[in-house]
Amino acid sequence: MYFINYSKCSTCQKAKKHLERMGVDFIDRPIKEGVAKEELQAWIPLSNKPIQKFFNTSGQLYRNGNYKERLPQMSDNEKMEALASDGMLVKRPLLVGDNFVLVGYNEKEYDEIGEKYGKKQ
Repeated sequence: MYFINYSKCSTCQKAKKHLERMGVDFIDRPIKEGVAKEELQAWIPLSNKPIQKFFNTSGQLYRNGNYKERLPQMSDNEKMEALASDGMLVKRPLLVGDNFVLVGYNEKEYDEIGEKYGKKQ
């Protein structure tokens, strides 16, 4: 599984420690490397969340790009193009497994992943 994160983000650091504490194996992938449109096309349905939830609404790129006003008029394809254009526009962390995608950090969801995929409690 991939743990896509920004190393300077305190929430990402907390989520990473949670996975390590539970003994979950993952590949650490910096969000700055970006996310491909093809990946988003696969991940969004697995997340069971609307594409808007993939936007980092607290980030500078989101604010500077005026996405709060623009998103309602954008097609899903345009939203994916925007997300794929710069990894820092993507909400983090992302935890991507074969049959799931977690967007952001939710302790309960990470506990469930740890119970299913972890080696220790």
